[in-house]
Amino acid sequence: MGHAGMAATVVRYLRSVGAPTAARAVDALPRPELRAVRDDERAPVDAAEFRRVLGNFATGVTVITAPAAEGGEGPVGFACQSFSSLSLDPPLVAFMVARTSTTWPRIARAGVFCVNILGAQQGELCRGFAVSGADKFAGVAYGPSPASGSPRLSGTLAWIDCTIQAVHTGGDHLIVVGRVDALGTVDDGPGDPLLFHRGRFGRLSD
Repeated sequence: MGHAGMAATVVRYLRSVGAPTAARAVDALPRPELRAVRDDERAPVDAAEFRRVLGNFATGVTVITAPAAEGGEGPVGFACQSFSSLSLDPPLVAFMVARTSTTWPRIARAGVFCVNILGAQQGELCRGFAVSGADKFAGVAYGPSPASGSPRLSGTLAWIDCTIQAVHTGGDHLIVVGRVDALGTVDDGPGDPLLFHRGRFGRLSD
């Protein structure tokens, strides 16, 4: 049974026992208190070894964007591989962002974001959004997403337009939950995704 099938089974069970699902709006949780990680919370795991081992898990690659703010600031975005679907009913997704990110505060102020799922040929686009301090949208073709107005990058495989639902703490990262307001794929088919594995970009092969 795939992820969608398992999710549908869970939804049917919750409905059978009278638990609320999409019939009731999910209340956003309060913004968590941000604090540094204490020494007694640190596990005895070497950071380099943690990164090396976890690098064996291949992921897709996305660019998270948010619209321009009032007052002249342009749109913002950053490359993100820690993205995941979260819930089918209601439709929720999640991504993780470092607490040190300078892009995240502007996304938080916007209250909305768009997930752009990158295709196999968009490695350079991803690198452009991974740098700090540059004009990441210079020379990048995009249009507004339908619900939030966040940049929807051209040539991506799919896009997911969201409103921020909740933010949770997760060590040196934040876990951002988004409620899906609109989504879609490109007109000419799904194509191959851009993958990230052991510090390098890759693609699917037969």
